[in-house]
Amino acid sequence: MQDHVTPRRVVILGGGFAGLFAARALRRSPVAVTVVDRRAHHLFQPLLYQCASGILSEGQIAQPLRAVLRRHHNVSCLLAEATDVDVEARLVHARRPDGGAVELPYDDLIVAVGMRQSYFGHDEFATHAPGMKTLNDALDIRRRIYLAFEMAETATNARERQQWLTFALVGGGPTGVELAGQIREIAGHTLDREFRTIDSAQARVLLFEGSDEVLGAFGRPLAHRAARTLQSLGVELHLGTRVTDVDARGLTVQDADGATARFEARTVLWTAGVEAPPIAAAVARATGATQDRAGRIAVEPDLTLPGHPEIRVTGDVMSLNRLPGLAEVAMQSGAYAGRVVRHAVECRTKQPKPFKYWDLGSAAYISRGRAVVKVGPLHLSGVPGWLAWLFIHLAFLTGFRSRLGAVLSWSVAFATSSRRERAFTSPDVDASGAFTSPDVDASAARAPGPKARRRWPRRLWPRRLWPRRAPGQKAPPPL
Repeated sequence: MQDHVTPRRVVILGGGFAGLFAARALRRSPVAVTVVDRRAHHLFQPLLYQCASGILSEGQIAQPLRAVLRRHHNVSCLLAEATDVDVEARLVHARRPDGGAVELPYDDLIVAVGMRQSYFGHDEFATHAPGMKTLNDALDIRRRIYLAFEMAETATNARERQQWLTFALVGGGPTGVELAGQIREIAGHTLDREFRTIDSAQARVLLFEGSDEVLGAFGRPLAHRAARTLQSLGVELHLGTRVTDVDARGLTVQDADGATARFEARTVLWTAGVEAPPIAAAVARATGATQDRAGRIAVEPDLTLPGHPEIRVTGDVMSLNRLPGLAEVAMQSGAYAGRVVRHAVECRTKQPKPFKYWDLGSAAYISRGRAVVKVGPLHLSGVPGWLAWLFIHLAFLTGFRSRLGAVLSWSVAFATSSRRERAFTSPDVDASGAFTSPDVDASAARAPGPKARRRWPRRLWPRRLWPRRAPGQKAPPPL
């Protein structure tokens, strides 16, 4: 009788960059890998703003996880959300989309759940100021941007028209800067001469940042260049301000001196701050690990948790040497965790070296032909920075179809200022004027209506093939 040996079980929480690169590092190892994610796709988050602004479609920045990992025969994907971890029994508790519970035993656990949008204790802001972390967020923002111009076209007075033509963004990091530049391009070029009542170029874009400069992580020289570029595009910078209230008609901010100001804007977008998802707190509670203010889990130099060498935390949710929350950090830490597990399975006696991050630089796209790139001591801006940005993002896009589609879409957008992905659905509006999701009555949708009278197309149904009529029966009516 043949003996069957159970392969080592590796559970990866998250299908982002860290989880994907960890799974790829284990593709030739004698292990059984399970990738658990609440969404069935891998998302290229650095280009979410281009989906939100209508340059790229959602299919060009999101690939099905099963398709990406289809050649990894030892990897299986599970559509579920991890809710808790039992470190004694080595079990991951997860919840399926229908609410059903799933238990996943593991020998090695790789936590790569990423981060989510943070409203700094004011979660009520999310109703009126959506963040941009998921594909749903990007599509929601696209709808709000283009719907605002449509609403301004039919506004009944000048004040309402100006409210719809005012866009406020909270957060001066890469996402806020990139989105602000895109909205100005949409208003000044994409929608030029498309409306009869309004002048889209008169739209105001307000960018609020709590610090004294935008793109502070890029260093002062690039931050100043980015600020000058934004101002030349028409973006109004409000630095050193803190948002204290957001509603359906605008937001209230407070400056460093404590003075408050009210800005009326029907479209408010939140691009400031991130926090760890609940599963990170569950892992820290179960293992006794410490978390920082944003919920990141402190790890050892080899990415393990103290006292739990079978658990590794990677990507944005790990706290190590103040590494930034960049895609490159997630890729390298995920690949490192996968290699360490592979070496352990291969019974290598040499201790793994501590994780070392190789800084490949940071990039932010502002507008056509304008971007800032920082790679070590090398600082690029303008057209050279834009070309470097283009090469970096093409290199990391997942799949040939995504690269080819992105090149074609970028060529059209950069050459003609047009954006092909401008379709959106109109939401419902509540009593306060806030957008809500459409409420669909499923029973009404399934209710049968009156039976339609069958019409016989003459051109598609020749007369000689019509069914014979009984005496006195009328001929089928023509189209």
